[in-house]
Amino acid sequence: MRLNSLALRLFFSATTWTVVILVVTGIVLSSIYRAAVERAFDRRLGVYLRTLVADVATPEENGGKFPQSIGEPLFNLPLSGWYWQVTRLDAPTPDVRSSRSLWDATLPHLADLGPSSAPGAARQGYAEGPEGQQLRIVERTIDLGEEGRYLVAVAGDAAEIDEETRSFDGALVITFTVLGIVLLLTTTFQVRFGLAPLKRISDDLAAIRSGTAERLEGAFPVEIAPLARETNALIDANREIVTRARTHVGNLAHALKTPISVMMNEATSHSDDPLALKVREQTEIMRDQVARHLERARLAARVAAIGTVTDVLPVVTALARTMEKIHHHRSIAIDVDAPEGARFRGEQQDLEEMVGNLVDNACKWAQSRVAVEAFSEKPDPRDDRRVVRIVVDDDGPGLSPQQREQVARRGRRLDETKPGSGLGLSIVVELASLYGGGLTLGTAPIGGLRAELTLPGA
Repeated sequence: MRLNSLALRLFFSATTWTVVILVVTGIVLSSIYRAAVERAFDRRLGVYLRTLVADVATPEENGGKFPQSIGEPLFNLPLSGWYWQVTRLDAPTPDVRSSRSLWDATLPHLADLGPSSAPGAARQGYAEGPEGQQLRIVERTIDLGEEGRYLVAVAGDAAEIDEETRSFDGALVITFTVLGIVLLLTTTFQVRFGLAPLKRISDDLAAIRSGTAERLEGAFPVEIAPLARETNALIDANREIVTRARTHVGNLAHALKTPISVMMNEATSHSDDPLALKVREQTEIMRDQVARHLERARLAARVAAIGTVTDVLPVVTALARTMEKIHHHRSIAIDVDAPEGARFRGEQQDLEEMVGNLVDNACKWAQSRVAVEAFSEKPDPRDDRRVVRIVVDDDGPGLSPQQREQVARRGRRLDETKPGSGLGLSIVVELASLYGGGLTLGTAPIGGLRAELTLPGA
């Protein structure tokens, strides 16, 4: 699930950046192309402008005809969007000559619409034409001295620029759409197959945790191989630590067993001495504490092992048969209801110890019936981890809420007439807590005590 979430985040991140990059690139390319089309359009207008400037500067060369043909029939077509205009700036009365296409209209002056360029330089810009068309205008001021100052302007329909740009934008959209689809497919392929080794490692780790595998096996890409090697090294180190801890626990148990026994024997041999009685009392406490902490260390080392899994049904069934034989003189019937797929993530002997204590305790107090049920559940649907619940009910007298709080304490017995040391439930509580589980006591539907054991599942 986590890898799927990572793959989705990578995919959406790559998709977002791909779209952003393509959009920005498209805008930049469209702007560059429009600028190129404008420059080409301006060069075309510039040719007509230079022809007009030459006619204004040398009218005698064309026999007084103004202007000579500039090679564009649209200048003769009324309101065609293509116009030229020559205005004498120093005349006392307006002196404007223009193309036939302008009819009785005039062109706006770019100098009136914005800052002027250097004298004699051409100006380019957009302005509105006679019929509301958007015009691209190129104009130039020329000074002929005594013959006057003139403003020569040539305008063309800017719709040609817009059409060229729209045509390019359409081709650009189609091209980038196809490119985007290809890039997204490539990204999907890369994310899916690029994360495949990590998915395999995740599955292998789940198998190790569930007990069906012991190491990460197989070949991995060079980028992932160090992770697999370090993970295997960590698993080996964990097993080595567990083995070393078990060895130390055994050594410590043997080292303390003899001195404590000697002290107990010496104190027992002087039973009349008050000091010996005190030594014996404290030695018993010390032996109990040492045994308790050694047992906790042994259990902690055992549950630290990775990959141990136990089927619940065979363990519960075997315990039920054993307890029926032990308590056969009381005719206790033990009903077992457990699914075959229920599995405990831990060692079999620990499960036998926990469930055995609960079933034995139930048989001691039951009138005639004990029920054992097991459930395998997923507490959180968003998480793959499972838990195993084992419920032991009896039809005995049960316990009050105050009594339930007391019985789980180590060595606490509510009825001295029943056999036992009072350590059973406390051992169950300690073992369950070491596995990250717990024990809760309540009232059974059949009338007695309900003991519900929650443990990690697989």
